[in-house]
Amino acid sequence: MTRPTPEEFMAGHAVGLATLGWVRATVADLGEAEVTTSRSQVAFRRRRGFAYLWLPGQYLRRPLAEVVLSVVLGRADGSPRWKEVAHPRPQHWMHHLEVLDAGQLDDEVRAWLAEAYARA
Repeated sequence: MTRPTPEEFMAGHAVGLATLGWVRATVADLGEAEVTTSRSQVAFRRRRGFAYLWLPGQYLRRPLAEVVLSVVLGRADGSPRWKEVAHPRPQHWMHHLEVLDAGQLDDEVRAWLAEAYARA
C-alpha cells in the first residue's frame, strides 16, 4: 500500500494545506525532521514524533476546525488556545490546537513547535 504524500493527505482542505505549509517551513527553519504520512495523520519526527496534523472530520460528524495541530511538550502548557491537553505518558503532554484559519499560526505556535522540536 502506497502512503499518500502530506499534500495528498490534505487535498481538498485549504486550511489543512496552508497549515501543512506553515508547519513544514517552521520546522525546516529549526533543522532537519522526517515527515511521514499515515491514514490518520501527518507526523513530524526527529528521534520521536513532536508534531502531528490530522483532520477531525475523519472522526467527528461536525468538527469545528478543518485541521488540528498536535504538539508534544514535556509539560502542560496552560494557554487557553489549546482545545485539549492530554497526558498519555509521564514525560509527554499532547496539546491539541484547532486551526480555524492560517492566521492563528503565529509566534506563539512557532515557540511551541521549537520547544517540541528541541526535546524530540
